[in-house]
Amino acid sequence: MKTHEQTGVLLFNLGGPEDLASVEPFLVNLFSDREIIELPFGARLQPLMARLIALMRGPSVRSNYQRIGGGSPQLRITQAQARALEERLNGFGGRSPVKVFIAMRYSKPSAADALEAMAAAGIRRVLTLTLFPHYSKATTGSSRNEFDRVLSSPRWRAHGFDVEHIEAYPDDPRYLDAMTATVRDAWQRIPEQRRHHTVILFSAHGLPQKFIDEGDPYVQHIDATRWGILQRLDLPNRQLLAYQSRTGPVKWLGPGTEEIIEELGRDGVRDLLIVPLSFVSDHIETLYEVDMLFKETADRAGITGYYRPEALNAHPLFIDALAGLVSDWLELEATEYDAVGATV
Repeated sequence: MKTHEQTGVLLFNLGGPEDLASVEPFLVNLFSDREIIELPFGARLQPLMARLIALMRGPSVRSNYQRIGGGSPQLRITQAQARALEERLNGFGGRSPVKVFIAMRYSKPSAADALEAMAAAGIRRVLTLTLFPHYSKATTGSSRNEFDRVLSSPRWRAHGFDVEHIEAYPDDPRYLDAMTATVRDAWQRIPEQRRHHTVILFSAHGLPQKFIDEGDPYVQHIDATRWGILQRLDLPNRQLLAYQSRTGPVKWLGPGTEEIIEELGRDGVRDLLIVPLSFVSDHIETLYEVDMLFKETADRAGITGYYRPEALNAHPLFIDALAGLVSDWLELEATEYDAVGATV
């Protein structure tokens, strides 16, 4: 019976180089993906151009990873999230045991690795759960497509995986509560006499404008999260939204985070709370870009108070949010099964 089968929850995440030697292979995988970076050389030449770009950009990217400890902590953090989620789900006392797996898009373990692990564990029923709360075809969409490509092989078709997906949760109250808790903790670290003048700057990962023009819901999802946090905070402070991690010769969503920090400095702002959005774990965008690069920009701009919330990582409220999403799905599955069974 379906409700008594063990469920595999598969976490989708981006991935990152675990050490400096892994930087160039990671970049090759990233720049080979035409779903997010469509180089003007055609699909056949893109892997070759990706290798050339990785060779050219490798030294500077390795330098950035060197500054945050010699590699990305994302796999380690995602593994901690997976362990905590599995413990939380199996503590619900539900009908089906749950086992949690990981599929990184551009590093190991891959979607193929995850399917191997799930098959070895005897799992057929799978729920993919993205760790990108805001849907974009460049993130969850790309991860889903890669998973579907691997799943379509004759071997896995014969195995008979039964797969469903949770692809976004930008306005889920539990996720918003977790985000708000981290922002409120950072707010409490600001000296009380300076809070009144502190500007709140939300910084989301950039996306090529053409994705939005083609109907990608990313901006609406980012806005849903931002306003959900602001409603919970209920603060009168000025707040803005900007986009970071914008690279390449295409039109990107704007304004850029660095540009806004410079403008705020020129306007006389001296205290800034920068809230990274679209990130549920620390990696290069938070540890280097926000904590170092943007901090240096703020220092030059005359901003003397610079703060950011801790990343969600394995925060108990975030794990509760993920567990709630999965539990809701399991309950729906059980209800549908019972309803069907009652009519047979």
